[in-house]
Amino acid sequence: MNRARCGLVVGGLAFLDSLTAEQSDVVELSRPPERRLLVGNPEAIGQIFRADRQMHLAGSDTLRPLVGDRSLLFANGDRHAAYRQAIGPELRGNALRRYHSTIADTTHAAIRTLVPGSVVELAEWTRKITLDVIGSIVLGPCGEDLLHRFSTWVDGALGSVPRTLLYRYLRTSAGLPSPWRTFLRRREVIDRDVLRCARPEGRGGTASRTPRGTLAGLLTSGREPLGRLDDDELRDQLVSLLFAGHETTASATAWTLFWLERHPRILADVRDELAATTSEAANARDVPLLDAVCRESLRLTPPATLAGNRVLIEDWELLGRPTAAGTRLTPSIYLVHRRPDVHPDPQRFDPGRFLDRRMSAQDFLPFGGGLRRCLGADFAMLELRMIVAAVLRSLELRCVNPRRGVPQLRGVAMGPRPGLRMEVRRVRALPA
Repeated sequence: MNRARCGLVVGGLAFLDSLTAEQSDVVELSRPPERRLLVGNPEAIGQIFRADRQMHLAGSDTLRPLVGDRSLLFANGDRHAAYRQAIGPELRGNALRRYHSTIADTTHAAIRTLVPGSVVELAEWTRKITLDVIGSIVLGPCGEDLLHRFSTWVDGALGSVPRTLLYRYLRTSAGLPSPWRTFLRRREVIDRDVLRCARPEGRGGTASRTPRGTLAGLLTSGREPLGRLDDDELRDQLVSLLFAGHETTASATAWTLFWLERHPRILADVRDELAATTSEAANARDVPLLDAVCRESLRLTPPATLAGNRVLIEDWELLGRPTAAGTRLTPSIYLVHRRPDVHPDPQRFDPGRFLDRRMSAQDFLPFGGGLRRCLGADFAMLELRMIVAAVLRSLELRCVNPRRGVPQLRGVAMGPRPGLRMEVRRVRALPA
């Protein structure tokens, strides 16, 4: 492991910040025969996205034990195409309308638990909302107990930097008492209960009793292009959807609420925009300023810092330089979003960057890009706008410890430092 790779593993965001200061385009993390390049140049990232068919996605040492070896997050070739064909239409376009009430009802229920004077741990609260939403969409009414245990399991592995390091680098024998053994035992229980919820009739059962309209129902239908999924593959997809469908959106929601609280004039303008419409913010055209605020939050504090690890399957050129087959290319969302030549004064929170302007996929890439762009990107933006709009219409929040509002890695995601808290100053009446 060379100095740069060690810096990324140990230094995390501090290492990326040092590269940001240098405006690094391509950083060699390891040399041949397993060469790895961290890419922060937008033009190079655009090349990578356009050439996705010449690469395959490598798995993640951090995520693989969570989501499984057959996760759609790491699928390649025909299987990757099949998952995009099957699940993609359920998470974009007119299909999103069916989720409006789920998002609204879940958010309003969470708001009703708050009283003036209470203090909430912001990211923990937003994770509860987004996990309840995706749990309903993926599994249906399987109860809060399963989702609570799922959240506890994920938090045990990724809830802090020390936990993540222990989880990733101290995977001892499963027979020895350790955090790793605890993780594996919790995974067994989660796997069993997730499958039981998706296939109530048990192993080999049909999907006839799986809640209709859920993604579990789609995955257990046996229809093409996916066909029949065995229990192992089904488990990996359900856990992948639960994890990817809540973790990053929760961080994005927490960041957006934090940045608005830190910028009262922008907050006042967003409140005025919401007061002028009855829209739930499902349609970005109804709330252009709120949409711009959400996008600026995703730029300044993207929930994911990297856009996957692509491995070249043939010799190629990157920025005109020969790059051998087998090289691993890792586009850095964080580096691109903080380049002053792309985003002037990049540390400043400025939603105006996104008003009446569309940025290219290589300059603004919170959901990755190319063939690997997040399947749930449109759903995530819908959910982000709707939750923030409901909160702003119903609550007045004050950050009690703004110094905690600094980024910290949470596994592969990036959220506020644990313990960032908001005091509920006022609760307005909610829709009946």
